[in-house]
Parts: sequence; structure tokens; C-alpha cells
Amino acid sequence: MRHVQLVMGPAGCGKSTYCHTMYEHGLASKRSFQIVNLDPAAEHFKYPVTVDVRELISLDDVMEELDYGPNGGLVYAFEYLDENLEWLREQLGDSDDDYFIMDCPGQIELYSHVPVMKNLVQALQRWGFMVCGVYVIDSQFIADPGKFISGCLACLSAMVQLEIPHVNVLTKMDLVRKKRSFMEKFYQPDIDELIADLNADSNPAMYKLNQAMGSLLDDYSLVGFLPLNIYDPDSVIFVLSHIDNAIQYG
Repeated sequence: MRHVQLVMGPAGCGKSTYCHTMYEHGLASKRSFQIVNLDPAAEHFKYPVTVDVRELISLDDVMEELDYGPNGGLVYAFEYLDENLEWLREQLGDSDDDYFIMDCPGQIELYSHVPVMKNLVQALQRWGFMVCGVYVIDSQFIADPGKFISGCLACLSAMVQLEIPHVNVLTKMDLVRKKRSFMEKFYQPDIDELIADLNADSNPAMYKLNQAMGSLLDDYSLVGFLPLNIYDPDSVIFVLSHIDNAIQYG
């Protein structure tokens, strides 16, 4: 059985650090994780990359040749990858026991506005991969109700769009100094409490919008988060065990 983690999330949330942590954990636990870079804008890595999309297309080349900006260039690059998925299939090979971790771009449009990520997931499934979405957001999102709800909505958008087993992760937990009882409410958020906190900081004119966003999250009841402290081996094992279970690894 072949397995894939699709590591998604906004720019700067710790996707590449997550990939590095899992690679190092694999070395320590004698598990083989192969890292795939799917970000055409990536510049350098702390870990060996098995497949690099920049060998097919890079953001710099798109911007230079087509005079696109960074956002348009990323969408174009992924649409180009979508048209050349056989290249990716050849790069991934055909071993029966591969476990790939794919570091994806941080542009939200790829997960909510255009079908390229869904097409990628469907292709991976056709090729025999069990796929899990790993959506990471920075733990600093929990410092502000509005920012945290926006993160929840971004997670939900990816979950609904991709229709695959999904694990949401709060990264950079080593920076959080709050008590555990405070943190636990974010692992499976109490939407009513979040909306009440958001209303306390909002103009009354926004109450109906806040409630509508809360109702959307509550109706789906899908968004929860696992904490990840990359300096705590037990935390890494805890997150990885949930992902392995989601894709039936082992």
C-alpha cells in the first residue's frame, strides 16, 4: 500500500518545518519518508527532496516569461502541473510501500477557488495512493478569535474541496505559554464560545455575519486541531499516529 500526506496551509505556518520534523522522526524511528516539493516558489530545504516540481516548472520562470505576479504565477504553475501529471507519476515511481510527504504551496486559491489540488488528489488515488490532507496553521492564530475562525474556515474549505481524510494541526506549540485547559478548547473548538469572543471585539453590525460563519463551522462539525510541538517527540508521534490511522498505514 502506498501513502501520501498532502501538507497544506497558509504561507509561514510551518509546512516545511513540519516536513523536516517528520523526515528527522523517520530517520530516528527507522521509517522511510520521502519528501516531495510541490511549491514552485520554494528556495531551499533542510532535508533531501525526492521529487521537486521546480524541475518541471518554477515560479521565477513563469514570472519572467509571462510577466505574471506571484499569485497568478503560482496558479499558472499548478495548472501546468495539472496538465502534466504523468511527469509526477513517473517521478514518484511504482514501489509498493512508498510513503510520501508532499509540501504544498501556501496559496489559498489552490484549495478553494480552482480544481487543481482536487485533480491532483484524484490522480494520486487512481495511482493507488492512500491520501491524507494535513492542514497546518500557526498556533498564534488562537490569540485572536477572528484570526482563529478564519483559519477554521480555510481548513473547512480545503476539507470540503478535497474530500479526503483530513488532519488539522496547530504548529509552533512550543511558543504557547498558556495552560493546557486553555489550549484544549481549540482541539475541538466550541463555536458558540468563539463567536461570543468575536462579538465582544466586533461592531454590532457584524454580529449576523459572525453568527453565519459560526453556524457554517458548527453545521459541518469537522474542524478540530491536533497540537504539534516539534521539540517534543511524544507530540510528533501523537500527530503522526492520527495521520497513519487516517490513511490506514500499517
